[in-house]
Amino acid sequence: MYLPEYASTFIDLLEDFVPATTTSRGAVPRKVLPLLETDLRPAACCPAIAAAPLDEEDAALTSSLFKALADPHRVRIVNLLATNDEPVCVCDITTAVGLAQPTVSFHLKKLVSSGLVDREQRGTWGYYSPNRKALARLSGVFSTTGGKS
Repeated sequence: MYLPEYASTFIDLLEDFVPATTTSRGAVPRKVLPLLETDLRPAACCPAIAAAPLDEEDAALTSSLFKALADPHRVRIVNLLATNDEPVCVCDITTAVGLAQPTVSFHLKKLVSSGLVDREQRGTWGYYSPNRKALARLSGVFSTTGGKS
């Protein structure tokens, strides 16, 4: 079987990130990717508007949170999740907000990537819950005492 030269290089690089196995050629060395200790979603760090001065990075993070809540459907979804004690199935969210499943998934993806909502997989269904710590930090954005909340 003919493989272009770049293909064998790509396969060699790909093998570095596959879990370690022993093949007929012997042990294949593997690289371990480091895990990040911090939550890098925008809701993980909400600087107060009164913080002086608000640098470009903090302004961008805060702006991304407001963008995540800038749609009325997303606000309704967060409200639905916040008023439930247990995680809510995506199928129930779809029914409650009256939108098509792909549209609800789009909005949920935006909320999860912002850090305002958490997702867990249970079998074939995704269950969503509010990230209550992130919502509490978001409420601190309007603190007039300055500093990070």
